[in-house]
Amino acid sequence: MTADRSKTAYDHLWMHFTRMSSYEHSPVPTIVRGDGTYIYDSDGKRYLDGLAGLFTVQVGHGRQELAEAAAKQAKELAFFPVWSYAHPKAVELAERLAHYAPGDLNKVFFSTGGGEAVETAWKLAKQYFKLVGKPTKYKVISRAVAYHGTPQGALSITGLPAYKAAFEPLVPGAHKAPNTNIYRAPSFLANADGTVDPEVFGRWAADQIEEAILFEGPDTVAAVFVEPVQNAGGCFTPPPGYFQRLREICDRHDVLLVSDEVICAFGRLGTMFGADKFDYVPDMITCAKGMSSGYSPIGATIISDRIAEPFYKGDGVFPHGYTFGGHPVSAAVALANLDIFEREGLNRHVLANEGNFLKTLDKLRDLPIVGDVRGNGYFYGVELVTDKATKATFTDEQCERVLYGYLSKALYENGLYCRADDRGDPVVQFAPPLIADQSTFDEIEQIMRHCLTEAYARI
Repeated sequence: MTADRSKTAYDHLWMHFTRMSSYEHSPVPTIVRGDGTYIYDSDGKRYLDGLAGLFTVQVGHGRQELAEAAAKQAKELAFFPVWSYAHPKAVELAERLAHYAPGDLNKVFFSTGGGEAVETAWKLAKQYFKLVGKPTKYKVISRAVAYHGTPQGALSITGLPAYKAAFEPLVPGAHKAPNTNIYRAPSFLANADGTVDPEVFGRWAADQIEEAILFEGPDTVAAVFVEPVQNAGGCFTPPPGYFQRLREICDRHDVLLVSDEVICAFGRLGTMFGADKFDYVPDMITCAKGMSSGYSPIGATIISDRIAEPFYKGDGVFPHGYTFGGHPVSAAVALANLDIFEREGLNRHVLANEGNFLKTLDKLRDLPIVGDVRGNGYFYGVELVTDKATKATFTDEQCERVLYGYLSKALYENGLYCRADDRGDPVVQFAPPLIADQSTFDEIEQIMRHCLTEAYARI
């Protein structure tokens, strides 16, 4: 990238979640091309895309047929809203998503991204209970450290206090319960040998959500929002029986179960929806990202027939929508993307290779800085510690100096684009395109080994 263009980027492009002062005297990293599992910067350097852009580019970069699908649709009908009207691609995509979704989730409300899909789900849950004569049910229970988006409602549901502080007061009624990080399970759940039974932990974690519902009052709680595998904090997987117990709890208290699958849907876990992987049927699914593999923005909230039913009677209406929701071009791209899924068997590919991915990352456990390796499908996190025996985490100073000051930059400089973050505890996350194979896993492990060894020396 030329110096002039880098300065232009600094002067005019306000990058998301970015400490802008970092680029006042440093070049702005600029990605200009993608091909398969790799991306290339403006200087021609190649990087392994270990995060699928942002958990998004499922089918890989440079898929010409997706670009052609967009161009073809734009020539026929570039834009029309789905406000009291339909267009063919929105209808076809809605039908296809309903076909893929579990249970009776047959109604699809389109948005342009994941945060909007979460916002839609909360608004719909509140109005649903008003329509069925339970107007005091408006609160949401979500989990500590969980990320659910940046709109005011979705941010309220998010369990990351530091992300919310600048914007408070937010939407009232969002309450938190413990997540499923068994690596840091409460000590009172441990056996004599220090181990924790996953089923016991799962029962406890689910019961904490019921406790939150009871504390707030079941007559005030509308919904529970959970990800199949929680992203923030580093790929927390559900213990055995967790979602089955959660489904029982929600049914007992007439609370809607919302599966936030903005990351976990469309093959990330080797199934079309994360609910399929863990065998539960939610009342709503929120999704986005991988639906179009990021080639055009689109999101959706998929709703059960039971929840939609009162909206489909008489003068019922859900007074909510987005100009670009169900956009014709985005819908056409999503359909072409799902065609690739089926033609190339991407879900089967992930299921066949997820064990090898985990096994390869597990090799890093011999490093003194690696405390835990966890995840599912093509979605893994490596938690970093300063002491394996005590599981001691980084101090704020170590996070700033080692995680951000060295490791994040070093991984990129060594040709690996991924995420090193400390939302919760320090963790490095991986979610490569679903076309990734053993060579991808090996490259990730080798670069990580080199950089983590140096990072530990700097603690």
